[in-house]
Amino acid sequence: MKVLVTGGTGLIGRALASALDSRGDEILILSRNPDKAQGLPKGARVHRWDGKTAQGWGHLVEGVDAVVNLAGANIASGRWTARRKREIVESRLNAGKAALQAIKAAEHRPEVLVQASAVGYYGPHGDEVVTEESPPGNDFLARLAVEWEKSTARVEEMGVRHAVIRTGIVLSTEGGALPRMMLPFRFFAGGVLGSGRQWMPWIHIADEVSAILFLLDNRELHGPFNLTAPNPVTNAEFTKTLAQTLGKPAIMKVPSFALKAIFGEMATVLLDGQRAVPKRLQDAGFKFQFPELAPALKDLLNR
Repeated sequence: MKVLVTGGTGLIGRALASALDSRGDEILILSRNPDKAQGLPKGARVHRWDGKTAQGWGHLVEGVDAVVNLAGANIASGRWTARRKREIVESRLNAGKAALQAIKAAEHRPEVLVQASAVGYYGPHGDEVVTEESPPGNDFLARLAVEWEKSTARVEEMGVRHAVIRTGIVLSTEGGALPRMMLPFRFFAGGVLGSGRQWMPWIHIADEVSAILFLLDNRELHGPFNLTAPNPVTNAEFTKTLAQTLGKPAIMKVPSFALKAIFGEMATVLLDGQRAVPKRLQDAGFKFQFPELAPALKDLLNR
């Protein structure tokens, strides 16, 4: 299989490229800084793009079997000022429009486009179990996810299968949320965030990649899929399990008002959550390697 990946130098993109390479697939990676691209397999070919248009790379779509669109600015890299929120939105929508433009121009189009999204699509739901049939929310992250998914939806009109991955918190020691979660425990300052009752829809990086490969390979699968482990946990449960795995105490508690004072609106990422489950993925026959949190953290942290 020949696969083109946008956002291929991020956490998920690097892991996906490695998995594709290990099974003998041909990989094309788009990066705004190809010279600084690290952690990619030797077989991956990295091409420059501006993150906004198909200019200079659109021809690469010609003849590929699949496009995986993972591009988008990090939502948790700073306070959500009006400017930062605009950058977060534009980085996703522009990348989607560029992918759509390139596919539309191709004579031989890919069979599938896998479009990144997030469980933030659903907005806060308290203790309610959330599946792919649940409606979208109305906060910033939910509205963003809705538009992000729409940015490439028109490929279906071109005969290209459209699979959307609504990803939860990806656990990896190579980046993402987990290293930042572990840091306070190193200084014996780990603890619950806010009430601790908010749900954390997590997924091991190995299952995240395996699920994407599953969607690439199974031609009957399209539409939205929650890429989360089948057993989400609350923040309190996650904190307790992480502390036990690290062999550290979890005695601190960071109140909601403090997080809001520090992070502003972005605190919603830490204080709100979804009890999302991967119903459609499991119904399709996907088997999780790490369905439970404790074994997942042990695998990542006790290597």
